[in-house]
Amino acid sequence: MGILAILVAAAGSWIFGAVWYMALSKPWMKAAEVKTGTDGKPLGGALPFIISFVVMIIVAGFMRHIFAMAGIDTVGKGLTSGLGGGPFLIAPWTLINRADAGRPYLLSVIDGGYAVFGCAIIGIVLKLFG
Repeated sequence: MGILAILVAAAGSWIFGAVWYMALSKPWMKAAEVKTGTDGKPLGGALPFIISFVVMIIVAGFMRHIFAMAGIDTVGKGLTSGLGGGPFLIAPWTLINRADAGRPYLLSVIDGGYAVFGCAIIGIVLKLFG
């Protein structure tokens, strides 16, 4: 069941990310300075989507490991732990990277928001399926 829980959690977070970034696509693309074609769609093809799904598997796998080591055994604890991982580990690191590169603050807010809610979804799903 462990690998299934990881894959479902990764898929849940990845799907949420698709919705998140579709809803925030215009400000995110402007802040990220994403190159677009004449149709207004980002260039780059499917590779960013493939990479992001692989990364979600890695995040979900490590969160499952942490949960097992820490005795996180309920959906509520999974949610709480996921909500902690996003804003206290991933989002600050994202902010540092963006600040060092002189990127717009809005980019960190959008990406950090996805980290918060994406990790919360992973935490919930891991405990529902694990």
